[in-house]
Amino acid sequence: MPREAVWTLVLFVLLIVSAAVGSILRARLPAPHRGTETIDFLRVVTALLVTFAALVMSLLLASELTAFTTASRDRNRYAAGLAEMDVCLKNYGSALDSERQLLHSYTVAVIASTWPGEPLPPGMIYPDVSKLPLIGEAPTLGALLNTIGLSIAHQQPNDPLHQVLVTRCNQLFSNLMVARWTVIEDAHGSLSAPFLDVLIFWLMLVFLSFGLQAPRNPLTGSIVAVAIVSVASVMFVILDLDLPYGGFFGISSTSMRHALADMLAQ
Repeated sequence: MPREAVWTLVLFVLLIVSAAVGSILRARLPAPHRGTETIDFLRVVTALLVTFAALVMSLLLASELTAFTTASRDRNRYAAGLAEMDVCLKNYGSALDSERQLLHSYTVAVIASTWPGEPLPPGMIYPDVSKLPLIGEAPTLGALLNTIGLSIAHQQPNDPLHQVLVTRCNQLFSNLMVARWTVIEDAHGSLSAPFLDVLIFWLMLVFLSFGLQAPRNPLTGSIVAVAIVSVASVMFVILDLDLPYGGFFGISSTSMRHALADMLAQ
Protein backbone atom coordinates (compact mmCIF):
# COMPACT_ATOMS: atom_id res chain seq x y z
CA MET A 1 0.00 0.00 0.00
CA PRO A 2 1.38 3.48 -0.87
CA ARG A 3 2.84 5.57 1.92
CA GLU A 4 0.26 8.34 1.56
CA ALA A 5 -2.61 5.84 1.83
CA VAL A 6 -1.14 4.26 4.97
CA TRP A 7 -0.57 7.57 6.74
CA THR A 8 -4.01 8.86 5.75
CA LEU A 9 -5.72 5.70 6.99
CA VAL A 10 -3.79 5.86 10.28
CA LEU A 11 -4.73 9.51 10.72
CA PHE A 12 -8.38 8.78 9.92
CA VAL A 13 -8.59 6.02 12.53
CA LEU A 14 -6.73 8.04 15.18
CA LEU A 15 -9.00 11.06 14.72
CA ILE A 16 -12.12 8.91 15.03
CA VAL A 17 -10.73 7.34 18.20
CA SER A 18 -9.78 10.75 19.61
CA ALA A 19 -13.25 12.20 19.00
CA ALA A 20 -14.88 9.08 20.48
CA VAL A 21 -12.66 9.24 23.58
CA GLY A 22 -13.57 12.90 24.03
CA SER A 23 -17.26 12.11 23.76
CA ILE A 24 -16.96 9.31 26.33
CA LEU A 25 -15.05 11.56 28.71
CA ARG A 26 -17.73 14.24 28.36
CA ALA A 27 -20.41 11.76 29.45
CA ARG A 28 -18.38 10.55 32.43
CA LEU A 29 -17.03 13.83 33.75
CA PRO A 30 -18.68 15.12 36.96
CA ALA A 31 -21.09 18.02 36.49
CA PRO A 32 -18.68 20.68 37.91
CA HIS A 33 -16.17 19.83 35.18
CA ARG A 34 -18.75 20.39 32.47
CA GLY A 35 -19.72 23.88 33.56
CA THR A 36 -19.82 26.96 31.36
CA GLU A 37 -16.48 28.34 32.56
CA THR A 38 -14.69 25.05 31.91
CA ILE A 39 -16.19 24.68 28.43
CA ASP A 40 -15.30 28.30 27.57
CA PHE A 41 -11.72 27.73 28.67
CA LEU A 42 -11.61 24.51 26.63
CA ARG A 43 -12.81 26.41 23.56
CA VAL A 44 -9.98 28.92 23.92
CA VAL A 45 -7.39 26.14 24.14
CA THR A 46 -9.02 24.34 21.21
CA ALA A 47 -8.90 27.51 19.12
CA LEU A 48 -5.17 27.77 19.85
CA LEU A 49 -4.56 24.15 18.80
CA VAL A 50 -6.70 24.53 15.69
CA THR A 51 -4.76 27.66 14.71
CA PHE A 52 -1.42 25.87 15.10
CA ALA A 53 -2.55 22.80 13.18
CA ALA A 54 -4.24 24.80 10.40
CA LEU A 55 -1.21 27.06 9.98
CA VAL A 56 1.20 24.15 9.77
CA MET A 57 -0.97 22.20 7.33
CA SER A 58 -1.54 25.21 5.09
CA LEU A 59 2.19 25.96 4.98
CA LEU A 60 2.94 22.31 4.30
CA LEU A 61 0.41 22.19 1.47
CA ALA A 62 1.81 25.37 -0.11
CA SER A 63 5.38 24.10 0.22
CA GLU A 64 4.60 20.69 -1.25
CA LEU A 65 2.64 22.22 -4.12
CA THR A 66 5.58 24.49 -4.93
CA ALA A 67 8.00 21.56 -4.79
CA PHE A 68 5.72 19.48 -7.02
CA THR A 69 5.43 22.29 -9.57
CA THR A 70 9.21 22.70 -9.56
CA ALA A 71 9.72 18.96 -10.09
CA SER A 72 7.27 18.98 -13.00
CA ARG A 73 9.05 21.96 -14.58
CA ASP A 74 12.45 20.30 -14.12
CA ARG A 75 11.15 17.15 -15.82
CA ASN A 76 9.91 19.21 -18.78
CA ARG A 77 13.29 20.95 -19.01
CA TYR A 78 15.03 17.58 -18.90
CA ALA A 79 12.86 16.24 -21.71
CA ALA A 80 13.63 19.32 -23.80
CA GLY A 81 17.35 18.80 -23.12
CA LEU A 82 17.15 15.23 -24.43
CA ALA A 83 15.44 16.42 -27.62
CA GLU A 84 18.08 19.15 -28.11
CA MET A 85 20.86 16.63 -27.55
CA ASP A 86 19.36 14.38 -30.21
CA VAL A 87 19.21 17.21 -32.75
CA CYS A 88 22.85 18.09 -32.10
CA LEU A 89 23.96 14.48 -32.57
CA LYS A 90 21.94 14.26 -35.78
CA ASN A 91 23.43 17.47 -37.14
CA TYR A 92 26.95 16.24 -36.41
CA GLY A 93 26.50 13.34 -38.79
CA SER A 94 27.13 9.62 -39.08
CA ALA A 95 30.11 9.67 -36.69
CA LEU A 96 27.66 9.93 -33.78
CA ASP A 97 24.81 7.84 -35.15
CA SER A 98 25.41 5.02 -32.65
CA GLU A 99 25.41 7.55 -29.78
CA ARG A 100 22.13 8.90 -31.06
CA GLN A 101 20.64 5.40 -30.92
CA LEU A 102 21.95 5.08 -27.38
CA LEU A 103 20.17 8.31 -26.49
CA HIS A 104 16.92 6.91 -27.87
CA SER A 105 17.37 3.74 -25.82
CA TYR A 106 18.15 5.80 -22.75
CA THR A 107 14.99 7.88 -23.17
CA VAL A 108 12.81 4.80 -23.57
CA ALA A 109 14.46 3.21 -20.52
CA VAL A 110 13.77 6.31 -18.41
CA ILE A 111 10.10 6.24 -19.40
CA ALA A 112 9.87 2.50 -18.72
CA SER A 113 11.52 2.73 -15.29
CA THR A 114 9.77 5.89 -14.10
CA TRP A 115 6.29 4.99 -15.34
CA PRO A 116 6.32 1.16 -15.35
CA GLY A 117 2.56 0.85 -15.72
CA GLU A 118 2.38 2.72 -19.02
CA PRO A 119 2.84 1.22 -22.52
CA LEU A 120 5.97 1.96 -24.53
CA PRO A 121 6.50 2.56 -28.26
CA PRO A 122 6.75 -0.84 -30.02
CA GLY A 123 10.00 -2.00 -31.54
CA MET A 124 12.31 -0.01 -29.27
CA ILE A 125 15.41 -1.63 -27.78
CA TYR A 126 16.39 -0.54 -24.28
CA PRO A 127 18.12 -1.99 -21.19
CA ASP A 128 16.26 -4.17 -18.71
CA VAL A 129 14.64 -1.79 -16.22
CA SER A 130 12.68 -4.31 -14.18
CA LYS A 131 15.09 -4.01 -11.24
CA LEU A 132 15.72 -0.28 -11.46
CA PRO A 133 14.38 1.94 -8.66
CA LEU A 134 11.38 4.17 -9.33
CA ILE A 135 13.25 7.11 -7.79
CA GLY A 136 16.93 7.80 -7.29
CA GLU A 137 20.06 7.14 -9.33
CA ALA A 138 20.12 4.19 -11.73
CA PRO A 139 23.78 3.32 -12.54
CA THR A 140 22.77 1.39 -15.66
CA LEU A 141 21.13 4.45 -17.20
CA GLY A 142 23.91 6.73 -16.01
CA ALA A 143 26.42 4.53 -17.81
CA LEU A 144 24.52 5.00 -21.09
CA LEU A 145 24.74 8.76 -20.81
CA ASN A 146 28.39 8.57 -19.82
CA THR A 147 29.14 6.56 -22.97
CA ILE A 148 27.49 9.25 -25.08
CA GLY A 149 29.47 12.01 -23.37
CA LEU A 150 32.79 10.19 -23.82
CA SER A 151 32.07 9.61 -27.51
CA ILE A 152 31.37 13.30 -28.04
CA ALA A 153 34.54 14.25 -26.16
CA HIS A 154 36.62 11.91 -28.35
CA GLN A 155 35.57 13.66 -31.56
CA GLN A 156 38.32 15.67 -33.24
CA PRO A 157 36.72 17.44 -36.20
CA ASN A 158 38.84 19.27 -38.72
CA ASP A 159 36.30 21.54 -40.41
CA PRO A 160 34.86 24.65 -38.67
CA LEU A 161 31.22 23.45 -38.86
CA HIS A 162 31.86 20.23 -36.97
CA GLN A 163 34.06 22.05 -34.47
CA VAL A 164 31.14 24.31 -33.65
CA LEU A 165 28.78 21.34 -33.48
CA VAL A 166 30.99 19.28 -31.16
CA THR A 167 31.35 22.29 -28.85
CA ARG A 168 27.57 22.70 -28.77
CA CYS A 169 27.01 18.97 -28.18
CA ASN A 170 29.47 19.04 -25.29
CA GLN A 171 27.65 21.99 -23.74
CA LEU A 172 24.24 20.37 -24.23
CA PHE A 173 25.54 17.16 -22.66
CA SER A 174 26.81 19.08 -19.64
CA ASN A 175 23.43 20.80 -19.27
CA LEU A 176 21.69 17.45 -19.66
CA MET A 177 23.69 15.89 -16.82
CA VAL A 178 22.81 18.78 -14.52
CA ALA A 179 19.13 18.47 -15.47
CA ARG A 180 19.26 14.71 -14.86
CA TRP A 181 20.58 15.07 -11.33
CA THR A 182 18.06 17.80 -10.63
CA VAL A 183 15.24 15.43 -11.64
CA ILE A 184 16.73 12.65 -9.49
CA GLU A 185 16.86 14.91 -6.43
CA ASP A 186 13.34 16.24 -7.08
CA ALA A 187 11.96 12.71 -6.73
CA HIS A 188 12.88 12.39 -3.04
CA GLY A 189 10.30 13.42 -0.47
CA SER A 190 11.13 16.00 2.19
CA LEU A 191 8.61 15.13 4.92
CA SER A 192 10.02 13.33 7.95
CA ALA A 193 8.16 10.74 9.99
CA PRO A 194 8.82 12.47 13.37
CA PHE A 195 7.35 15.71 12.04
CA LEU A 196 4.24 13.89 10.83
CA ASP A 197 3.95 12.19 14.22
CA VAL A 198 3.91 15.56 16.00
CA LEU A 199 1.35 16.98 13.56
CA ILE A 200 -0.91 13.95 14.01
CA PHE A 201 -0.61 14.31 17.78
CA TRP A 202 -1.80 17.93 17.54
CA LEU A 203 -4.74 16.89 15.39
CA MET A 204 -5.66 14.15 17.86
CA LEU A 205 -5.76 16.73 20.66
CA VAL A 206 -7.98 18.95 18.53
CA PHE A 207 -10.52 16.20 17.88
CA LEU A 208 -10.35 15.05 21.47
CA SER A 209 -11.43 18.54 22.48
CA PHE A 210 -14.16 18.45 19.84
CA GLY A 211 -15.51 15.30 21.43
CA LEU A 212 -15.42 16.94 24.87
CA GLN A 213 -17.43 19.94 23.64
CA ALA A 214 -19.89 18.41 21.19
CA PRO A 215 -23.26 17.22 22.51
CA ARG A 216 -24.29 13.70 21.59
CA ASN A 217 -26.67 13.94 18.64
CA PRO A 218 -26.61 12.89 14.97
CA LEU A 219 -25.94 16.41 13.68
CA THR A 220 -22.78 17.03 15.73
CA GLY A 221 -21.60 13.50 14.94
CA SER A 222 -22.00 14.21 11.23
CA ILE A 223 -20.13 17.52 11.52
CA VAL A 224 -17.21 15.86 13.31
CA ALA A 225 -17.17 13.10 10.69
CA VAL A 226 -17.02 15.68 7.87
CA ALA A 227 -14.17 17.46 9.69
CA ILE A 228 -12.24 14.19 10.03
CA VAL A 229 -12.66 13.39 6.33
CA SER A 230 -11.59 16.93 5.38
CA VAL A 231 -8.44 16.85 7.51
CA ALA A 232 -7.52 13.35 6.32
CA SER A 233 -7.98 14.35 2.68
CA VAL A 234 -5.69 17.37 3.12
CA MET A 235 -3.06 15.11 4.69
CA PHE A 236 -3.43 12.71 1.74
CA VAL A 237 -2.81 15.53 -0.75
CA ILE A 238 0.27 16.72 1.19
CA LEU A 239 1.77 13.22 1.34
CA ASP A 240 0.96 12.48 -2.30
CA LEU A 241 2.55 15.71 -3.54
CA ASP A 242 5.64 14.98 -1.43
CA LEU A 243 6.53 12.10 -3.78
CA PRO A 244 5.98 13.56 -7.26
CA TYR A 245 6.33 10.26 -9.16
CA GLY A 246 3.55 7.75 -8.71
CA GLY A 247 0.50 8.32 -6.57
CA PHE A 248 -2.70 10.12 -7.45
CA PHE A 249 -1.09 13.43 -8.50
CA GLY A 250 2.05 11.93 -10.08
CA ILE A 251 3.98 13.84 -12.75
CA SER A 252 2.91 12.82 -16.23
CA SER A 253 5.21 11.14 -18.76
CA THR A 254 3.85 13.39 -21.54
CA SER A 255 6.93 15.61 -21.91
CA MET A 256 9.28 12.61 -22.10
CA ARG A 257 7.05 10.90 -24.64
CA HIS A 258 6.90 14.05 -26.75
CA ALA A 259 10.70 14.27 -26.66
CA LEU A 260 11.00 10.62 -27.73
CA ALA A 261 8.49 11.16 -30.54
CA ASP A 262 10.51 14.12 -31.80
CA MET A 263 13.70 12.03 -31.73
CA LEU A 264 12.14 9.19 -33.69
CA ALA A 265 10.61 11.56 -36.24
CA GLN A 266 14.00 13.02 -37.23
